[in-house]
Amino acid sequence: MFGTLKTLITGANARAEERVRDIYSIELIEQKIREAQAGLQAAKATLASLIQRSRAEGRQIEVLETRVKDMTARAKEALKAGRDDMAGEAAQAIAGMENELTLRRETASRLDTRILRLRQSVEATNRRIIDLKQGAIAAKAVRQEQNIQKRLNTTLAGQSPIGEAEELIERVLSRDDPFEQSEILKEIDQGLSNEDIGDRLASAGFGPATKVTAEDVLKRLSKGK
Repeated sequence: MFGTLKTLITGANARAEERVRDIYSIELIEQKIREAQAGLQAAKATLASLIQRSRAEGRQIEVLETRVKDMTARAKEALKAGRDDMAGEAAQAIAGMENELTLRRETASRLDTRILRLRQSVEATNRRIIDLKQGAIAAKAVRQEQNIQKRLNTTLAGQSPIGEAEELIERVLSRDDPFEQSEILKEIDQGLSNEDIGDRLASAGFGPATKVTAEDVLKRLSKGK
């Protein structure tokens, strides 16, 4: 029983986490890019330190090589002059410098190997961050399009300002025309007051017309009057 509840709770938590990741996916992408950039900056700083150490070792190697050459030449001169004691001291100094040279060259070689690997890693990470930034731009565009599509779907469903506006327009257009109503009321009043009886009799042919009609004007015009 408890195992089943634990499984259900674990599944619910996983689904909730997925929903949160979906909602805040753009923010999470940007945060991960910032973290990657921070890591890249740290790697660059380490690379710069290694390069600095490598150059320092290179300068020390050059100095030692110059000293070995100089000491070797002096030891040869001491041997020629029969100063074996001084030549021996020079030889001892040369041996020490050559041993130091061996150690420094090994150190320089290891540094070069580390620099090469770290430089390749920095370059690869930099390219991936560039790709991530381009992906983030594309993700933002997709998210914006999705939001617009949601609003359009809501609009097409009628639950939008457009639907409300259309409903209001229909209500306004379906209302009775107040001017027409006033004209009808006027006609009704005239009928009640018998003011239109003469007009109706004239229209029926009883007596002269009380009003000039368009037909009367056309007849007069045709006669040249």
